[in-house]
Amino acid sequence: MTYTDPLDPRRPAAGDPVVTETVTTTGPAVTETVETVVVRESNTGWWIAGILGGLVLLAALWILFARGSEPEADAALLEAQMDAATAQAQAEQALIAGQVAGAQASIDMARADAARAQADASRAGAEARAAEARAQTPVVVEAPAAAPAPTAGTAVVSPTAPQD
Repeated sequence: MTYTDPLDPRRPAAGDPVVTETVTTTGPAVTETVETVVVRESNTGWWIAGILGGLVLLAALWILFARGSEPEADAALLEAQMDAATAQAQAEQALIAGQVAGAQASIDMARADAARAQADASRAGAEARAAEARAQTPVVVEAPAAAPAPTAGTAVVSPTAPQD
């Protein structure tokens, strides 16, 4: 009779290699069979984990060293950014200069218009005064006749008399 315990943890699972060793004891009518299960452990999982770990390590090293090997690209990027900033500043400076020139031109035009208006106003005022002068009747001023000169015996001092 052969007895197999279904709950025995040493019992092989389905698909495991089984090595059967049969020991036969001859005796009065008893035959005993002993099964020995040899289960080989597979190292495939460890190999896969080791290979993946190595690939991750190589990728990390490649990323670290590949970034440091291109300082020219970083320098070129910085130079391009500086050139772009310089061009932007020049464009803004040209815009401001154009606005200042436009404002200066407006001021010059306003001054010229004011000078022209002032000249027109003074010309109109002069013409108005001349027309007014022509339109008025002449004024005749009658002055009293001068007094006769004093006689030779008395000296008269007047502010308008010649001093000899």
